[in-house]
Amino acid sequence: MRKSIILLCCVLLFPAYTFTLSAQKQNNRRMNMQEFEKRKMEYIQKEAGLTPAEANKYFPLNNELTQKKFELHKRHREKIQRIKENSNISDEEYRKLLENDVDIKVKEATLDKEYATKFEKVLTPEKLFKAQQAERDFMQIEVTKFRQGTNRQGTNRRGSNRQDTNQ
Repeated sequence: MRKSIILLCCVLLFPAYTFTLSAQKQNNRRMNMQEFEKRKMEYIQKEAGLTPAEANKYFPLNNELTQKKFELHKRHREKIQRIKENSNISDEEYRKLLENDVDIKVKEATLDKEYATKFEKVLTPEKLFKAQQAERDFMQIEVTKFRQGTNRQGTNRRGSNRQDTNQ
């Protein structure tokens, strides 16, 4: 379950349009990324008050940034996986992982700064702030929904006959 939550958080923070994530492998529960992205864009557009023209400029740029961040983290996850497969991990290898984690954060901040200039050409500072806040709020809502769904499914597996009436 923890692995599923981590995967969902990665996908929520770094959406990729070319794959479908298995959010909870043991239950074959899949996340429909296209539906997720559609809901996210609708939520952000509404909460930030974006016009259709602004949305058409903002979302491709935002998706480009998100994809670049996703790739940064993907490479880091691959390094972590290779080290986890090795049972004799040295302090030096751990040190390198920690340094790589900091490097990822620095590169991410550099991307944010680079794209801030690009976003300023597309949206007013107020709308940009509202759009970024709306995205964070949406992610929190989705994580909460996911956790609640996971808890309900866990209860159902233990024998409860309770049905989810919210879906």
